[in-house]
Amino acid sequence: MFVVGQEAAWALALRQGDRRALAKAITLTESTRADHRAQADVLLNKVLPSTGASLRLGISGVPGVGKSTFIEALGVRLIDQGHRVAVLAVDPSSAVSGGSILGDKTRMERLSVLPQAFIRPSPAAGNLGGVAEKTREAILLCEAAGFDIVVVETVGVGQSEIAVASMTDLFVLLQLPNAGDDLQAIKKGVMESADVVVVNKADIDADAATRALAQLTSTVRLLGLSARTSADPESHGPKVLALSALKDQGLDAFWSVVQSTVEARKRSGAFAVRRQGQARAWMWDLVHAQLHQAFHAHPNIRSALPGTLAGVDAAQEAPSAAARRLMQLFFTPRN
Repeated sequence: MFVVGQEAAWALALRQGDRRALAKAITLTESTRADHRAQADVLLNKVLPSTGASLRLGISGVPGVGKSTFIEALGVRLIDQGHRVAVLAVDPSSAVSGGSILGDKTRMERLSVLPQAFIRPSPAAGNLGGVAEKTREAILLCEAAGFDIVVVETVGVGQSEIAVASMTDLFVLLQLPNAGDDLQAIKKGVMESADVVVVNKADIDADAATRALAQLTSTVRLLGLSARTSADPESHGPKVLALSALKDQGLDAFWSVVQSTVEARKRSGAFAVRRQGQARAWMWDLVHAQLHQAFHAHPNIRSALPGTLAGVDAAQEAPSAAARRLMQLFFTPRN
């Protein structure tokens, strides 16, 4: 895997664009072993000065909306323009077996064979928010390997798919032209987090795409999103447009919106503020996760938890009282 003491050599291989080193580095960060976690932390600190220069793009939408087709068409076009594109695709994990199909490389057949592209599917493994637990680490590693566009494709299962907005520069929400009343279900939550809303598959039914475009534009105004970001005076809420990724129509207009939005945010300083906020949020997320693990691993908690749960289930102890008692046990010095 990763030999301790060879951190500098591994980091150099990454910065030279070694795809095998990148794949192994992402595998290292995804490992649950404590020694691998420590090695991954060392590697991430080594490559950190080489990160941050990419454009991080989050893509979400319901299953069947054409996320993979959209990403492939956009990726091929960007590579033709001289970019290097990394795709971090998150697949849903089975609640029964825990397994994932990880079929994004198969769905992105054209993009996957290009040397300027890197596609890494990862299982969600029960992680909420539509992204894998180690997606942030994978973004940094891809940037260190020289990819200037990093696309994060979420699981795409519903309204909870907003975690990607907290780790990318732009969050793109894909919609179907014939969604009908389903559009109402996404007016809150995902819609409020989106920077660009795209009606994909507009070639199937042009009239339906036009209606969807009008309805989404009206929704943006109705929710007051057009005056959403006081911290970003150049922003006027999510942009709404229609395209057909399959027919390669409208992608230039989409990319123009992305570029103009990013340039406006950089001028206003909002781009840097967002990146700083994401880094701090990431740190606190990890602190909370490690505290959660430490809580359940504490010997006082492990011995008291079964009886406490039984008392709560039998309504013999209030959940609030049980929680406070467990916290007191957690902070009690170990015997």
